[in-house]
Amino acid sequence: MKTPNRVRIIEVGLRDGLQNEKTVLDVETRIAFAKRLAQAGVKEIELGAFVSPQWVPQMAGSQELVSKVVALKREKVDGKHSEFKTVRLSALVPNTKGLEGAKQSGVERIAIFASASEAFSKKNINCTIKESLVRYREVVEQALAAKMSVRGYLSMCFGCPFEGKVSEAKVVKLAEKLLDMGCDEISIGDTIGVADPVQVKRLGKALKSALGKDAMAMHFHDTRGTALANILASLEIGITSFDSSLGGLGGCPYAPAATGNVATEDVVYMLHRMGVKTGLDLESLIETSRWLQPKMGRELPSKVARAGLPRIIS
Repeated sequence: MKTPNRVRIIEVGLRDGLQNEKTVLDVETRIAFAKRLAQAGVKEIELGAFVSPQWVPQMAGSQELVSKVVALKREKVDGKHSEFKTVRLSALVPNTKGLEGAKQSGVERIAIFASASEAFSKKNINCTIKESLVRYREVVEQALAAKMSVRGYLSMCFGCPFEGKVSEAKVVKLAEKLLDMGCDEISIGDTIGVADPVQVKRLGKALKSALGKDAMAMHFHDTRGTALANILASLEIGITSFDSSLGGLGGCPYAPAATGNVATEDVVYMLHRMGVKTGLDLESLIETSRWLQPKMGRELPSKVARAGLPRIIS
């Protein structure tokens, strides 16, 4: 197969990863986690979410977390920039109230979260898809006016636990609406890990035609063990941006059986073995995954962190 020379990885472990974990990490541990990611070469990190801790307690302290990391990004110590200097930092924002918190934190990029499933939209953000787009239009307009960039998440693109099959035409239409609204990139989510490579290629080609490959990323969960196969299918049709979560952390608290995201180190191991560059230090990612595991109080699902690197790589 023809493969790209380089792939872009967007690390979502600190937000999409942690939001579905039983263990709640304090702000300082999350900052240490972010530092380790940056030191491993990660160039895009979603730090947290400006949501009510009443609904997502794992995201409590996001204002403090984001503010502190943004401050670290801007500072110099002994004339040297911090590890965050060249890292693009972002945070999830559900509404205009959350946007105000994001503005105060100094973060330069936000993300909004829409669904391709009506039932899931109501479960997750308590409104219809149409209502969510009206809400987000105001958020995006204000963010752009504040010189912030905006990423759009579109969930349930390959299937929904409440509705079953999701129309591919609907996914494309909604992705176009988010792009037209002012998002510069749409993350296409397999939120419950039901996608297969054939489906990924079919929908991916339709999305590429509508959006262009530079305006989309793929977001796969490994619930049923197909995430790496789906990434490979995406590569085959020229998609080169992927969300991943260190250790395979997380999932979605509002979707039954939506277990962890594909593990960053598993993705990077596969890509590096294929000769595809990521700019990430795989050994550092594995070390960070192992550092994180006891803090989470459970074995993380990453296969590479568990097995380690092979002694001989041909």
